[in-house]
Amino acid sequence: MATNETPPTKNGNNGLKSAEEIFEEFKEHSVAEFFTKNKQMLGFSGKIRSLTTVIHEYVTNSLDACEEAGILPDITVKITAVQDEHYLVRVTDNGPGIPLDHIGRALGMMLSGTKFHRYMQQRGQQGIGATGCTMFAQLTSGKPIHIRSSTGNGKVYECNVSVNIKTNAPHVTDVQEYEGDFRGLEIMAEFADVKYDRSEYSPLEYLKRTAIANPHAEIMFTDPEGRKIRFPRVSEVLPQRPVEVQPHPLGIEAHTLYEMLRATPARKVSSFLTTELARVTPSKVEELRAVLPQFDFDMAPKDVTWEDARRLVAAFKKVKWVAPSADGLRPIGNEQIEISLRSLLNPEFLSVRSRPPKVYRGGVPFIIEVAICYGGKSGTRTESGTVSGEIMRFANRSPLLFDAGGCAITKAVKSVDWRRYELQDFDSTPVTVFVNIVSAFVPYTGAGKQSIAAEPEVLDEIKFAVMDVARDLQRYLAGKVREETKATKRKAIMRYIQLLAENLPLLANTGQKEELEKKLTFLVFEKFKADEAEEEKKEKKTRVIMEEEGGQPAADDGKIEFDEEDM
Repeated sequence: MATNETPPTKNGNNGLKSAEEIFEEFKEHSVAEFFTKNKQMLGFSGKIRSLTTVIHEYVTNSLDACEEAGILPDITVKITAVQDEHYLVRVTDNGPGIPLDHIGRALGMMLSGTKFHRYMQQRGQQGIGATGCTMFAQLTSGKPIHIRSSTGNGKVYECNVSVNIKTNAPHVTDVQEYEGDFRGLEIMAEFADVKYDRSEYSPLEYLKRTAIANPHAEIMFTDPEGRKIRFPRVSEVLPQRPVEVQPHPLGIEAHTLYEMLRATPARKVSSFLTTELARVTPSKVEELRAVLPQFDFDMAPKDVTWEDARRLVAAFKKVKWVAPSADGLRPIGNEQIEISLRSLLNPEFLSVRSRPPKVYRGGVPFIIEVAICYGGKSGTRTESGTVSGEIMRFANRSPLLFDAGGCAITKAVKSVDWRRYELQDFDSTPVTVFVNIVSAFVPYTGAGKQSIAAEPEVLDEIKFAVMDVARDLQRYLAGKVREETKATKRKAIMRYIQLLAENLPLLANTGQKEELEKKLTFLVFEKFKADEAEEEKKEKKTRVIMEEEGGQPAADDGKIEFDEEDM
């Protein structure tokens, strides 16, 4: 007779494992080992995207380093074919270089760098990207990356760098030191299972868009076929260095506050709050005392418990705060965006706007910059010659080429009713919308840093900014139609004036053709002037209505007071 019973095993548990047996497989893994098995999270998914991601990581690091050192960037990118779907990438900059003692950790250790722990605007954020490229080179070509670096002291260092995947530790070998006048950093790395093309997702497109958002940079690119493309510097103005800012009370979490309290040199909680958090004044401390009377603000910070920190964070939300300072944000600027877009797209019409600073998640400041281009080389063109609308997405001056569908920028632009702005179909119009989000902490959706999370405040602010420039385009297009209509009408009427001026004197036997033509022309143009004044009046009224309908983002539950003097 058949039975459903499981035969007993040697441990007598009918095939079920004991906790001890299960945990025999328990192991620790490094963050490098995690990303080795999940490299798509770093942007290494797909042959074209993987190669563009490599260029993105190296170029953004070069731009950040040059700007922080106060150097106008000169960046050279060269991609050489080794064999089919196997390339040597060489990226050289004129930046401050990396000291020999830091090369290994900077390029061969995950979550190690100069950015993650600093509350300031930079292109990179996590300290993962460059090491991710080192790891990807090892995984696909089996080779370390080669580094040449000099800090400008007359000494040049060369070495190979790889990552110990099991321990997330850098491995630096073949170190050479010699005299030379080179200053900066050069990285050479081989990558297999990648592909180069000239599509809208290619390294060439990435560098083109980088040049738009960074007009102060000179970029020279050599593709695998030996073609050289130069993106010249169109501005000698180096962006101001970003300023490290303090966390805002509304943007801090209990654990972060707890760790800060344990590390502070302040002797009292009250002095910690006023010196290490933004917008906290002695009067705000007194307000907090009233909200949290049972809490001792004069105790030593190291005596604060995690529960105390949680209660403090809850008290922060019951006090009104001035919005975080935007001093640490460095937007591109309207003038620089206009210079870049005119140089690249030569548009028939261009409008640029920068919105005032706002905050998301209660305490993280950000700025939205937007531009709209119409005509010229605006939009995207297919091989068949058709044109469609284009969205150029940027975050802290870095192009975002991938993951467009889930990006807040794409969602905001697509949510606009373009028919209200004289564009019947955005997807078949020669128009380019440029959007750049500026923040110390951009809300990316993943470690690949290619898509912006749809934070409600960010989504709304992008939409309002796009509507601002869309109204400018609407006025231009409406004016263009009116002028064409007026020109056609004038031409028709002038033709009739000439016929009347020629025939009426003959009927009246007066012989005053010239005088009659002059008077008729005067009457017609006076009528045109009156009509134009009336149209201008109607347009002004419509513009006011449209701007009122555009609205403004709601304040953050009434807990932030926007004081422009403090922005």
